[in-house]
Amino acid sequence: MRAGSRLHWMIIAPNWPLHTKKAVWWQALNPAIYLVSILPAIGVILLTDDAIWLTGVIIAMIAVVLLQHAINLFNDVSDWRLGADEFKYDSWVRLYDGNTRIVNQHAVVSVVIGMLLGLLVLGLSGKYWILLIAAPLILLGYSYNAGSKPLSYTALGEWVTGLCYGPGVFGCLYMLTNDELGPSVILGSLTFACLAMALLLSHQPPQIATDQQAGKQSFAVRYGKDATISTVRYLLMTALVAFAAALWLTGNQSTAFLFIPMAVAVIIISYRITPNPKILLLSTSAVFVITLVFYKSGMPGIISG
Repeated sequence: MRAGSRLHWMIIAPNWPLHTKKAVWWQALNPAIYLVSILPAIGVILLTDDAIWLTGVIIAMIAVVLLQHAINLFNDVSDWRLGADEFKYDSWVRLYDGNTRIVNQHAVVSVVIGMLLGLLVLGLSGKYWILLIAAPLILLGYSYNAGSKPLSYTALGEWVTGLCYGPGVFGCLYMLTNDELGPSVILGSLTFACLAMALLLSHQPPQIATDQQAGKQSFAVRYGKDATISTVRYLLMTALVAFAAALWLTGNQSTAFLFIPMAVAVIIISYRITPNPKILLLSTSAVFVITLVFYKSGMPGIISG
């Protein structure tokens, strides 16, 4: 962050009206972004029969949300330190007037609580072996923002995101509730890996100039705005097609018939407008939530009958 910009922020932030600071707090939290950690849990429920351990899935999902929150906090600190947040006014560091120590402390608390909840679920399920997969991916997520050259500043950033949300979040949630592995876990992991990567790439085009200045080799910096937007659309399409296939292969064809038309509508919309994180999250969340409501209400059975 440039010294002049940081000084400007520290001068004006304390003088902001209270309602403005509350707005910045809400923008920094950005609740919608946590849907990317909630959707894999919904995916697991849709791909698992009624015997699913719902309590375990919910606790594990909360743990994932807390870990994502910590990574978001660490990311804001990293961007502040390396100068990539010059025009990022919804940063947690900006909210605390440039005090990175407070933000780091909050991130550590979030990590600890998230890990304790994760260990609780593994203890209750007796599946400690999932740690062999989860632990390296948690460390990979931490390295996304750690050090003088975080992975988020390299060409590996989008791949790390895909691994963490695909095999990491969905894969571990699926294995927590299922003893048998098959095409569903592969297709589900592909779904949420592609969706997470699409969300990451969709917010990059407006930040190309500041990312270049900070030395951040994001996908948009490397390939440009148009290629990034096209890739977002391809990733979104791959995600939705993969999940429709997963529903079909689990023998849940009636639910797939509900999912597919909505997925097609979301894909069409992504080609009619320029996709951004808010649009992608809200549209895909609507598809999964509506499908879940119909699935739990027994409507697919009624329709197929």
